[in-house]
Amino acid sequence: MTQASKTGEFRFGTKPLIAALVGVALGASPIPYNSIGLVIDPITKEYGWSVEQVANGITIFGVVAALLAPLFGAFADRIGSRKVAIWSLAAFIVTFSLLYFTPPNVWWWYAIWVLISLFGIGSTPVTWSRGISQWFVENRGLALGIMLLGTSVTAIILPRLGTAIIEEFGWRMLFPMLAGLSAIIALPLAIAWFREPKQEERPPALADEGGELLGITIGEALRNYRFWILVASTVLISIAYGGAHVHMVPMVRTHGFTTVDAAGVATLIGVGIVLGRVVVGLLFDRFWAPGVAFPVLLLPAISAYILIGQDAPLSQLHIAAFLLGLAAGAESDVIAFMVARYFGMKNYGKIFGAVYLFFGLCAGVSPKLYARAVDQTGSYDSMLQIAMVLFLIGGSLLLLLGRYPDLKAADTGGSAQPSGVTA
Repeated sequence: MTQASKTGEFRFGTKPLIAALVGVALGASPIPYNSIGLVIDPITKEYGWSVEQVANGITIFGVVAALLAPLFGAFADRIGSRKVAIWSLAAFIVTFSLLYFTPPNVWWWYAIWVLISLFGIGSTPVTWSRGISQWFVENRGLALGIMLLGTSVTAIILPRLGTAIIEEFGWRMLFPMLAGLSAIIALPLAIAWFREPKQEERPPALADEGGELLGITIGEALRNYRFWILVASTVLISIAYGGAHVHMVPMVRTHGFTTVDAAGVATLIGVGIVLGRVVVGLLFDRFWAPGVAFPVLLLPAISAYILIGQDAPLSQLHIAAFLLGLAAGAESDVIAFMVARYFGMKNYGKIFGAVYLFFGLCAGVSPKLYARAVDQTGSYDSMLQIAMVLFLIGGSLLLLLGRYPDLKAADTGGSAQPSGVTA
């Protein structure tokens, strides 16, 4: 029997979804980004490195991982998401633990981050989302939103947990202990529960009459205007958002508030991300996704407007942070959902990886652009003004994607006809 009903999707796909959520939470996506800030101060004090030298590790990781995303996506298409996710998660556990042995030579620090990115990228949403998108069609937006909550959970829990580890055992132990959580929780769950559906378990809309996954090739995607619209929107939103998130605390302090106040504002980004991922994902399943994403991705333009200057009240800064997080949660859903809906699952890994490449590179560049703005002008205002425009254009571009294509018609050699805009 096939699982044609909405309840059937969760009946068959809940275990893989739980494994993917935990795998995302304890994989190479959130752990490096949420732990690097905790070790900057102790490493600079011990080795005398500059803050930039320590932070360069995460920049190297982000750039190399982004460049490798299409390759790991191709691996997932060829041998399956399960093998890539499990082996890459195991490799991430080993390579991330190696940071414990960081010597005084900064080049070894960089080399270990290269290793983490070389082998750990398969434990990011690039791989997990491919498996989950095959279990869910009618509830795909909600399922992807739940899966991506893993990064939010890590962002909320890891700072306090990591601080406690460093205070008790020193900065070196942070890396093997966090990797140990992946080893004892995420890896066993992935081995036990994470897999792609068998042919008879797939939702009917996912495959053709012969049981083959529907979708276009990476070459066809690269020649499709929708791919480049999605890339352009991703680039603009990532450049505008990444630095605003990273620099939220110092931006709030420019308005005359304390670090404690600023930290309270920053936590609302996480709240917004959680709500954005679940609610927007749920709406994606019921309405035309670009029409849902468009207004949500315009909200950070309001955030940027509020943050400009130095006299916004604290209540408005709370609103700015929440709206920024709401859009960030939606943006994560946009890439995974749109790739599956517009290009199909046949070559999902390659196509998602190609879009993720642009996302990763721009998210890495964005904090540097915000930092350069404040270094050159003394405030974030010039970059925030640019960000307002980028948010507006990036969100509007999604409306050009048009109605969902008929992937069955494209797969049989016919022209891809637009389908309805609702679920």
